[in-house]
Amino acid sequence: MTRFWPNAHALVTGAGSGIGAATAIALAKAGVRVSIAGRRIDALKATAALLGEHAGVAVSIDATDEAAVTKGVAQIEAEAGPIDILVNNAGKAASAPFDKTSAALWADMLASNLSSVFLVTHAVLPGMAQRGRGRVINVASTAGLTGYAYVSAYVAAKHGVVGLTRSLALEYARRGITVNAVCPGYTDTPLVADAAANIVAKTGRSEQEARAALAKVNPMQRLVTPEEVADTILWLASEGASSINGQAVAVAGGEVFTG
Repeated sequence: MTRFWPNAHALVTGAGSGIGAATAIALAKAGVRVSIAGRRIDALKATAALLGEHAGVAVSIDATDEAAVTKGVAQIEAEAGPIDILVNNAGKAASAPFDKTSAALWADMLASNLSSVFLVTHAVLPGMAQRGRGRVINVASTAGLTGYAYVSAYVAAKHGVVGLTRSLALEYARRGITVNAVCPGYTDTPLVADAAANIVAKTGRSEQEARAALAKVNPMQRLVTPEEVADTILWLASEGASSINGQAVAVAGGEVFTG
C-alpha cells in the first residue's frame, strides 16, 4: 500500500485536464489533501468536484507570472496548509521548423515549460526545507531525454526541466526533500489531440491516422494513458520513494532508456 505523511497536502499545477487532473484524482484517492492550480478556473472546478473530501483549494494561477505564483501559493497554504508535495505539471507544446521558430515562440516555450517550474518550486521549496520534508515531482517529457525534430524550443525547455530537477535533488538531498521528474511519451491528453490536429491540417491524414503515427513512436504501439503517468507520480510522492532522488523516470513503453 502506498504510504504518505499524515495529513499530507499536495499542490498539482496544470490540473484542469490530462496528466494534472489524473494525478490530482490519484493523490486524493490515496488520502492526500489536494490543492490544484491552472489558468482555467472552470476546468479546475471540474477536477475539484472529483476529489471528494480530500479537495483542498482550486486557484487560477498563471504559472509564468511570478507575482501571481507568489500570491497563489500563499493563498493555497493559508487556506489548506503547508504544501508537502508539489507536482509541476503546467506547460504547453508548439511545433515549428527551427528556421520558422520565432524568438516569441522560443520565449513562450521556455516560460510555459521551464520558468513555470522554477517559479512555483521557488515559492514552495523554502517552506519544505524549513519543515524538513517534501516531494517535488516535475512533469517533463521524453523530449527532456532525447531530441525530436520540429519542436526545438519545447525540447530545450524540457531538457531544462530535467537539468533543474537534478540540480535541486543534490542541493536539497540532506533536507528531507526529494526532487524527481517523470518523462511521459506521447500521452492521450489534450496536448496530443492538438498535435494530431496539427498533423491532420498539414498532411491531410485522418485523425485516426495522425494518432496512429504518434502512437507508433511507442514500442507498445499505443499512447500512454494519463493514469499511468499519475501512478508513477503517486509512487514518487510516497514515503516509499524516499531514496529515489534526481531521477528522470520515462513512462513511454520503452521508447527511451535512462541509466
